[in-house]
Amino acid sequence: MNTCFDNRELSWLKFNVRVLEEAEDKNVPLCERLLFSQIYRSNLDEFFMIRVGSLYDRTLVDDNKADNKTGMSPADQLKAIYKKVNELVVRQDKAYKNTMKELSAYGVEQVSFSSLSESEEEYIKAYFNSEIRPLISPHVVDKRHPFPFLSNKSIYAVTHLESKNSVKLGIIPVNGSFPRIVLLPHKDKLRFLLAEDIILHYCGIVFENYRILNKALIRITRNADINMEEGLYDHDVDLREVMQELLKKRKKLSPVRLEISGDPGSEAIKHLCRHLELKEEQISVSRAPLDMTFIFTLRNRLEKKYPELFYAPVSPKRSAEIIHDAPIIPQIESHDIMLSYPYESIRPFIRLLLEAGSDPDVISIKITLYRVASDSKIIEALINAAENGKEVFVLVELRARFDEENNIGWSKRLERAGCKVMYGPESLKVHSKLLLITRKCGDELKYITQIGTGNYNEKTSELYTDLSLLTAHAGIGKEAGKVFNALSIGNLVENSNHLMVAPLSLQNKVAELIDREIAAAAEGEEAYIGLKLNSLTDKYLMDKLIEASCAGVKIEMVIRGICCLVAGVEGVTENITVRSIVGRYLEHSRIYIFGKGDRRKVYISSADFMTRNTVRRVEVAAPVYSERICQRILDIFNVLLMDNTKARIQLPDGTYKRLSPAEDEKAVDAQQYFIEEAAQKAETIRSKTPIKVKVRRIGKAKNNK
Repeated sequence: MNTCFDNRELSWLKFNVRVLEEAEDKNVPLCERLLFSQIYRSNLDEFFMIRVGSLYDRTLVDDNKADNKTGMSPADQLKAIYKKVNELVVRQDKAYKNTMKELSAYGVEQVSFSSLSESEEEYIKAYFNSEIRPLISPHVVDKRHPFPFLSNKSIYAVTHLESKNSVKLGIIPVNGSFPRIVLLPHKDKLRFLLAEDIILHYCGIVFENYRILNKALIRITRNADINMEEGLYDHDVDLREVMQELLKKRKKLSPVRLEISGDPGSEAIKHLCRHLELKEEQISVSRAPLDMTFIFTLRNRLEKKYPELFYAPVSPKRSAEIIHDAPIIPQIESHDIMLSYPYESIRPFIRLLLEAGSDPDVISIKITLYRVASDSKIIEALINAAENGKEVFVLVELRARFDEENNIGWSKRLERAGCKVMYGPESLKVHSKLLLITRKCGDELKYITQIGTGNYNEKTSELYTDLSLLTAHAGIGKEAGKVFNALSIGNLVENSNHLMVAPLSLQNKVAELIDREIAAAAEGEEAYIGLKLNSLTDKYLMDKLIEASCAGVKIEMVIRGICCLVAGVEGVTENITVRSIVGRYLEHSRIYIFGKGDRRKVYISSADFMTRNTVRRVEVAAPVYSERICQRILDIFNVLLMDNTKARIQLPDGTYKRLSPAEDEKAVDAQQYFIEEAAQKAETIRSKTPIKVKVRRIGKAKNNK
């Protein structure tokens, strides 16, 4: 195994440990710590459903192709994953237990039956008999009654029933139409039980003619890695219909994990494993709730009463770059604009769409949609434009994982409104965040282009850090048009002068920029590469970064999640540093910086340095030509490098160490810094005397270069 590479799946588990650290951090407000516990568990669910599911499928077809970075086979990776996840169960249980213990000071308590008073137990028993028992459907599994289908991520109460001849199981689904949280009557305190614990306690009433030997709660996670190709053999099929069928299959795929709370007994476990075709290593035993989605309900009950248990409320601020009482298109023609989410509001972007939809000069609006909000104002603006007679071209990615159903619904609505809806190339997801507004001013065509690092989603724009560039640069606009034209006929962009467009002209152009820094280092110049990414797994680009490090190029990377390159390894990656920031917001923006001074080139992009992004998807990276915006992005990157509160630095052994300020050092929380900066800028806007600006509807675009 090469010491400067890490396995993708094991690196992801290290990232999720950093999420778990937030659930353990006593400096994080208590209800936010609870939320991080829920995020940790939710992340694991998706990891097992997709990544573990994919590895499991490969073992079924004897695909022993080793990981090209560590040489681990699929079976090796699965073994390591299950071992590591089971090691972390104790830690996740402890984090939840400690948080709940501290919440008891506020009257919040998840109670056990042993701690109930006699009157409280009578109340719960009456509640069970009147509100829960009529709504449950128990099963007995024996020779005459087959083992039922257990739904993905659903909780079941399982009992080992006494039988003379064989093992009998009693199974009760506990995900019903009754509330998950059952509150005990109390004026001032929030003492509660979970419905599954109540059902498990009273399962003797349900199986009244049996003696219960053991009982436990279980939850299975099923493989949800749908192979798109199996539905696309016929080139004449409707992709939307194929996706609807594949979504039905997702709910029935093979189990890859069994979680247990309690002790069903060894015989019952063997019985479960036999029916579910699971091995003992795929079982984890937890003391914390198996499903933590109830935490959202708990938070809602506490938010107004105990605001100190939460992060201080923050709302996205007005951008200082925009005159908010004037049309936005002429402002973009005058100078490039960048929005920084969630510190600044997405509203100016929505305003741009609404303005374009009613502008008589606008002839077309083209956009790629990957994930959108369930009540999307962006979709409404596109529909409004189509109803106003504009040509609206929308590429909807129906294969956006776990958003397929939402996107299918929106695609139908967009079509009904008169938008032209496309689904992208047959074998490639379109992950780019690209908008092109084309205007005809007299005999001249003008473009407004938006390139983003994050989705057109109002909800996530308040939770994820992303950048959104608005420009009237003619060259960028023409190349954005080239991207849309290629997508509309199923082709790919092979060459471009401004944009980098995956899958054919992003990886190679990034490699050229790395080579340029290697050459600069050879000439004795100061050579530099700065990258902010969600993940780094592309072996080709990692090899280029290693080459650059060996050539003396300084490389600084801020990578939130997976990082398969190990920094600081002597003689190999000693000129590379890797930081990861996990905090209040999900770090999502992608920034590429190459060179220093006059040689410096800055890009923002939708693409991580993952093979799936660089050569298997349609992605776009855009150059930032405005010196003012370039400097702003450099400032953002430098503040991230200064973070000594929420940042972790990768060590040469591949582990991560949390940073903390030295005694004489100022504490820097990058996200808090940007929150305060945005608030100060917004306050400056409010305090200034309103300026009357004469804005022309038509005029030459002046690009800030």
